[in-house]
Amino acid sequence: MKALVYGGAFNPPTIAHIELADFARRAAGFDKVIFVPSKMRYITEDQKKSFAFDDETRLAMLRDCAKYHEWMEVSDFEIMAEEQPRTYITMKHLEEQGYLCKLLFGSDKLPELSRGWKYVDELCRHFGICCMVRNNEPVEEMIASDPFLSSYADCIEIIHTPADYQEVSSSKVRELYTKIKELEGQMYPMVPEAIRHYLD
Repeated sequence: MKALVYGGAFNPPTIAHIELADFARRAAGFDKVIFVPSKMRYITEDQKKSFAFDDETRLAMLRDCAKYHEWMEVSDFEIMAEEQPRTYITMKHLEEQGYLCKLLFGSDKLPELSRGWKYVDELCRHFGICCMVRNNEPVEEMIASDPFLSSYADCIEIIHTPADYQEVSSSKVRELYTKIKELEGQMYPMVPEAIRHYLD
């Protein structure tokens, strides 16, 4: 089965995560998208986020969302690992489970590939990358003008996503979440209905 592997904090999952993943899946001709939430410790200590829903809550949020989308699966591989695995290790694990995998991420991650990512060559050449363009970023130009990225141009499939969800983000949800009840009306439209009770 062909699956896009979508890793991230999902802190919390938003409608943009869900809808854009499905858009990319259909555009790339894949059967599934496997959401792989990272460990809370990685979010707070490595990514320096000021707030993170705990591992069990983010996993439960994603699983509740998946009940309403037959194309969506959730893996607890990274959360259950003793230490935060590298993306390549996660991809190899899912490949061993029988999936034909390709990595899915947003265009904001492209510049990071040359800074801090491990096994980039293996990720690109063995699995490939499906890159979702957000905020009309000139991704083709970004790749062509960067010697590192251009060396992997044949491994990167670019998906131009609709602009509907450009103003939706986990960070905005967290910001509103901390402002309590008076802002529920602004926060709730950005998250799937299936997980709104976690924010109460």
